Amino acid sequence: QVQLVESGGGLVQAGGSLKLSCAASGRTFSSYGWFRQAPGKEREFVARIWWSSGNTDYADPVKGRFTISRDNAKNTMYLQMNSLKPEDTAVYYCAAASFLSSRIEASYDYWGQGTQVTVSS
Repeated sequence: QVQLVESGGGLVQAGGSLKLSCAASGRTFSSYGWFRQAPGKEREFVARIWWSSGNTDYADPVKGRFTISRDNAKNTMYLQMNSLKPEDTAVYYCAAASFLSSRIEASYDYWGQGTQVTVSS
């Protein structure tokens, strides 16, 4: 059974940092992504990583502040978030794609339960 379990969310002041983790069990995937959903808004793409190559892709609002990475041995993906802003406040979801991924939610097959990130001003 495939499971994606996020952890690492919390409350942080603006300018601070958090590191999210996404532990995958059951199998490995072609690529993984992070999405987020702020209150009253649609879920949006944050970043993605190709598992074998380690290549990455970032949404413009987080480029230069967030870093996505993975640990193959632990089958775990990470999102290091630095210089956090109040507008980064959202529920963050990790997702896994069996084949080709994109910035679109529909290309991902499995989703985690989400972890809350709150950035205070």
